Amino acid sequence: MSAAGAAAGHLVVDGVVKRFGAATVVDHVSLTVARNEIFALLGPSGCGKSTLMRMIAGMEVPSEGRILLDGVDLAGVPAHQRPTNMMFQSYALFPHMTVQANVAFGLRQMRPRLAEDEIGRRVDELLGLVQLAHLAQRKPHELSGGQQQRVALARSLARQPKVLLLDEPLSALDKKIRARTQLELVNLVRRADVTCIMVTHDQEEAMTMADRIGLMTPQGRLQQVGPPREVYERPNSRYTAEFVGETNLFEGRVEGGRLHCAGLPAPLALPPTAALPAEGSAAWLSLRPESVQLLPDAPGDEADHGADHGAAGEVQDVAYLGDRSIVHVNVPGAARRMMASVPQHERPRFERGQPVWLAWRAADGVVLTQ
Repeated sequence: MSAAGAAAGHLVVDGVVKRFGAATVVDHVSLTVARNEIFALLGPSGCGKSTLMRMIAGMEVPSEGRILLDGVDLAGVPAHQRPTNMMFQSYALFPHMTVQANVAFGLRQMRPRLAEDEIGRRVDELLGLVQLAHLAQRKPHELSGGQQQRVALARSLARQPKVLLLDEPLSALDKKIRARTQLELVNLVRRADVTCIMVTHDQEEAMTMADRIGLMTPQGRLQQVGPPREVYERPNSRYTAEFVGETNLFEGRVEGGRLHCAGLPAPLALPPTAALPAEGSAAWLSLRPESVQLLPDAPGDEADHGADHGAAGEVQDVAYLGDRSIVHVNVPGAARRMMASVPQHERPRFERGQPVWLAWRAADGVVLTQ
């Protein structure tokens, strides 16, 4: 990243590496986060995302590279002096303190000391923000998981950090409460007018909450950065296509502008907007399940269904998800089963062992070369 590029961002991670002994856990990561953006670091366990967050917070020191905030290099600035604050996944609330005292704790550690009336004013303001003023005198064990999370958020915001760091912010909640809390947490962060970086291994959480996603690989590298829609609809690699959501991947070789795949009776037309790989090179075509149409019989003319391609198969499994079903289909000769997402309102229903016909448009695929 150039010096000009580093100076332009609010928070800039510039070529950061972190090694523990001989192991490299964060490998030359560079990214820029805009002011007031909610940015998600997404990836599997052990990919270095939490280590990267801890380096931003000052809890770990980079082996190489720089971290800048508003153009200021944070090297040598201890964690307690950085304009950042972290909300841990365990919330780490003091069990013997009331909600009010938990939120006030960090304010009472500030130097020079704040006046008690100023501390009281800020605590009241934050409890109003997270809608917990009526629970100010309760202890953490008297709160629900969602309420504890909001107390932890208020405490993290108390010292008015420039950057709020959320480490797996919803992992302590059960699935139903977590889904309901995602947008609530986003709204609270927006109202707090703060830049936010969150770490998560939950792709749905990242897609729902973040303005942009940075997907990390198990090797500690940053694979793709972009808005959720772009990362999902235009993955830049097989890793992204398979990690974010589900996909059908066709592997083959480019010949004559088409992808020739072992086991498929005809070569696949490539998307008309794709930059074609070199003739004779290996490539993959990613096709999301919702782009695959499932029919009980082969149509007389695929063009009648707006499809460029079709294949016969047999239903292997049906995963019912309420609003839709994911139907797994064995295609003779294909390297792997294909998936189709079928909305529940569509008829007929599909059952295991049923012969079916899969149809799709070339324009819905994404060509990948890595």
